[in-house]
Amino acid sequence: MGILSYTMSISFDGYVEDETGGFDWAVPDEEVHRVANEQTERTAALLYGRRMFETMDEFWSSPERADGGAVEAGFARAYVATPRIVFSDTLTSVPDGCRLVRSADAVAEVERLKEETDGVLGVAGPGLAAALADQIDELAPFVVPAVAGGGKPFLPPGRRFDLTLVEHRVFEASGWAMVRYRVNR
Repeated sequence: MGILSYTMSISFDGYVEDETGGFDWAVPDEEVHRVANEQTERTAALLYGRRMFETMDEFWSSPERADGGAVEAGFARAYVATPRIVFSDTLTSVPDGCRLVRSADAVAEVERLKEETDGVLGVAGPGLAAALADQIDELAPFVVPAVAGGGKPFLPPGRRFDLTLVEHRVFEASGWAMVRYRVNR
């Protein structure tokens, strides 16, 4: 049975983007990046909405373009090697290694994937996560020591999740923290 895990870097006050759409405050150092690489290598499939997919794919689809050295190149290789499912009603095609699913079919597709997958299904993007809120099994943000002051929230407003802490890690050099909570149902 697959586990739907929602993972993104978030500001201390809970945003994935600031009010201008920027997230330059969320650039991981090498230690944090290595953990993200390991998570991606263990992920059975990556699930993205259109906007998050376009942001990720433009940069990470070519390991040779990663300019941050071996750690970034490692993430790019893991990204390309992991099946990517894109949920969109506006895209008409996606690159090789990706599959396109209509947004209206997201819940049914994720329910099917959870039944057929042994492992983690990693969802990224607050819009898709909001649409899949009832299917999310884990919340696993990387908390960045920055306050965005507003912008796009990690979680949908008004949505309650009761959680149990499963894992946590503090990265001393950067001050980042990784927390993973199981959603209690």
